[in-house]
Amino acid sequence: MTAPWTLRYDRYEPERERLVEALCTLGNGRFATRGSAPECPAGATHYPGTYLAGCYDRRSSAVAGERIENEDLVNLPDWTRLRYRCLPDGGPPGDWLTPDSEELRHYDVLLDLRAGVLTRSLYFEDGDGRGLRVGHRRIVHMGEPWLAAQRTVFRAYGWTGAVEAESVLDGAVTNAGVARYRHLEGRHLLDHRTGFEPGGVAWLTCRTTDPGRGIALAVRTVTRPDRPVRETATRTGTVQTVLLPVGHRRAASLVKTLALRTSRDRPAVEPRAAACADAARAPSFPRLVSAHRAAWQGLWQRGELDVPGEAGRILRLHLFHLLQTLSPHTADLDVGVPARGLHGEAYRGHVFWDELFVQPYLDLHFPEVARSLLMYRHRRLPAAREAARQAGATGAMYPWQSASSGREETQELHLNPRSGRWLPDHTRLQRHVGSAVAYNVWRYARTTGDLGFLHAAGAEMLLEVARYWSGAAALDPALGRYRIRGVIGPDEYHDAYPGAPAPGIDDNAYTNATAAWVLARGLDLLDRLPAARRSELRERLALDDAELDRWQDVSRRLYLPFHRGVVSQFEGYGQLAELDWDAYRARYGDIRRLDRILEAEDDTVNRYQASKQADTLMLGHLFRPEELSGLFARLGYRMDDEVWRATVDYYLARTSHGSTLSSLVHGWVLARLQGADAWRYCEEALLGDVADVQGGTTGEGIHLGAMAGTIDLVERGITGLEAGPEGLRVAPVALRELPRFAFTLCAGGHHGVRVRVLPGRLAVRVPAGPAAPLTVVLPGERRFTVPPGEERWFRL
Repeated sequence: MTAPWTLRYDRYEPERERLVEALCTLGNGRFATRGSAPECPAGATHYPGTYLAGCYDRRSSAVAGERIENEDLVNLPDWTRLRYRCLPDGGPPGDWLTPDSEELRHYDVLLDLRAGVLTRSLYFEDGDGRGLRVGHRRIVHMGEPWLAAQRTVFRAYGWTGAVEAESVLDGAVTNAGVARYRHLEGRHLLDHRTGFEPGGVAWLTCRTTDPGRGIALAVRTVTRPDRPVRETATRTGTVQTVLLPVGHRRAASLVKTLALRTSRDRPAVEPRAAACADAARAPSFPRLVSAHRAAWQGLWQRGELDVPGEAGRILRLHLFHLLQTLSPHTADLDVGVPARGLHGEAYRGHVFWDELFVQPYLDLHFPEVARSLLMYRHRRLPAAREAARQAGATGAMYPWQSASSGREETQELHLNPRSGRWLPDHTRLQRHVGSAVAYNVWRYARTTGDLGFLHAAGAEMLLEVARYWSGAAALDPALGRYRIRGVIGPDEYHDAYPGAPAPGIDDNAYTNATAAWVLARGLDLLDRLPAARRSELRERLALDDAELDRWQDVSRRLYLPFHRGVVSQFEGYGQLAELDWDAYRARYGDIRRLDRILEAEDDTVNRYQASKQADTLMLGHLFRPEELSGLFARLGYRMDDEVWRATVDYYLARTSHGSTLSSLVHGWVLARLQGADAWRYCEEALLGDVADVQGGTTGEGIHLGAMAGTIDLVERGITGLEAGPEGLRVAPVALRELPRFAFTLCAGGHHGVRVRVLPGRLAVRVPAGPAAPLTVVLPGERRFTVPPGEERWFRL
């Protein structure tokens, strides 16, 4: 990156093209298109993709002798495709040109983050010195969520003639963007229909297999100069061919304007008719870009984050991709937080627990989007209840992987690409996702003051998750404590005890501690509810006094294992063998995916004290020190600075960081502890996708939770900021590498509160308006008020 608001790649490198495509994806919260070269179809180097939020399809596949089902985010028809070649006067036609052509002399990709515009510049020159400069500009409209557009300009150098251009709408696409999924069925679109309308509009309709969503794309092709277009329809696509005259000082252009409609749109429309009408009446490309820029300007004002230097550039890129995946348009949709954005097909577009890292930013800046994501979970509360019932449990058991219906979508088998073996996937035992849902409910309500949500949909979710944990905990008479057995923690490497016949481990500290927290919050919530609402909820959920007494008991007597003076990741963790980390690093170099390395050696990471990512240390990410100490004290355990520091040091030495979330959490925890290595982990979190530190994973889709988490690291982690009923609580820690920064947020009924952090000082500016003065609480419980329309400076 060269400028504060740009991402730039100034040469063509086929091996990193998929990374470029993912990081140059454009979206508007409703749909997104990868930043692929329009000249190139899908193949080993290039992978065009367009993804509609919440558009999943279920197919079955034969894998390792079994028939399994998977639900995938569907790759939609490619609307960007454009083929072209030179037709010199008096000479034979040239070859179709692509970035892979021998004639390529220059290649440049520029993503303008401020405006949301992607520009590609190519220059070709043949052996006779005849040149062609090609410039593409693309937007996915942030103001009109069903529109996108691409303009291509051709300029000839040293010759005259024409450029033959084919504007293609390609429906013969599959889901093939992740190599390890290619054994699975990737055909998701059926019943293709194609045709043309007056005015240069080509259309394509199709539908998904299950549940059968109708999809319509219409593309209006306009050329300058205006030339006759030959239209050809195939079974799965359309081609509009045109000859564009070029020569000395005579450029030609072609604009493709897309309209994307579906049978699930609200208000209901006939998709093809709506798409064709939208495409036909869409404004010109300059007017589209102007309105698009204005929409982005509004987003940047609400989500301002001003951090100097390279860190600031990367944070803007992260925020850009967060807002493209989850924009204000998302508030009108029934969608969750796709772990890899709308940028690719990794994780099949599923929703995990990543909203735990995304929601805090949205709570502070776009609360209407945060609320809609929680409503995605609420609408799937019946599915979570049914999952609990089928497991012989009570309450709500949210799935580890969710998609359209809310049923468990975790794959039954996963492929180890290192060994080539298909292995059972037990990660569905990560029951802690329910605690993440409850935590997000509570934090959203505290941050925004939206008691209407908390007392209605929020209360139902939180109480049903608490009910699940109460039933999942079993009393161990020998210990005199409750235990939760047969789960998997955030670590994911440990899915069973060595040699055990069944999967799962017992008493994962993170799972048990957050379960106790949920139970305590459930009791608090019932106490705080208006009497009428409390009675109505208790009656509807059949919550009697005996069950609530059990919640109280379990919340105080859940078991948390310890060993050698530190919190154990789970019961028995301290008895596992120590791994020779130095030997494995010397042998393999990158050992982030230690599980795959050991399985390929016919070994298992279950035998070792080796974790994929932050697990126990996640508690330090969710809870301030006083909150964590209080949570442990409620359970009858000591958690002070000495125990926490020892626990942090212990797991720092035993984590391979096989997830991009790991360095984020470690950076957060160490920053709050003023640890010497804090910036190393923060920097790795920043570079996770830009530098593709996981080795090829970013090209399959960005890591949305990690991107959002780095922004939250600055806004809340380093500042110690919490917004709540008492106002704004701030307790910054000094991080030499980020001495000064500023951001804008919503707090205390004010939109546009600006916080500036400088060495030893803090400024809070409250915009003018009718809301009451904002209370600011500094370390030592020093309380101040900032009136509307004023800025106050504080010494720390």
